[in-house]
Amino acid sequence: MARGSTTTRSTSEATDSLIGRGARIRGRVHGDGSLRVEGSVEGDIQLTGDLEIEDGASVTGDVEASSLVVAGQLTGDVTSRGPVTIRATAQFAGDIGGSEVVLEEGATFAGRIEVEFDLPVELSERTGARAQGPRREPAGR
Repeated sequence: MARGSTTTRSTSEATDSLIGRGARIRGRVHGDGSLRVEGSVEGDIQLTGDLEIEDGASVTGDVEASSLVVAGQLTGDVTSRGPVTIRATAQFAGDIGGSEVVLEEGATFAGRIEVEFDLPVELSERTGARAQGPRREPAGR
């Protein structure tokens, strides 16, 4: 039994998880905390924390997380409660819904981006629009 250890981990560190290089997961991944993927996941990912998909990693499935950073490959739709960042090395095919979306120059993206936002006051006054984002109309109207 080891005694005298002074190492402590914060709550956020204790809930972080890693799918390492060479690891391959098939099936749904869900949990509390954050996840960094360096390997491969085939299935949906649902987290209460943040998700990072590293360069060289791949995810095929829908993603729900607090925030998302993609540097590898992602095929699936994304729902994020926070920012979504698509790095220059990323290859992303799917739709994105988040509070903020950043696409770095060089990233490959095929899909749709849906972001809620408020227009700045000076734009809404100049255009006569309400201080909200684009209005959505049902299809076929």
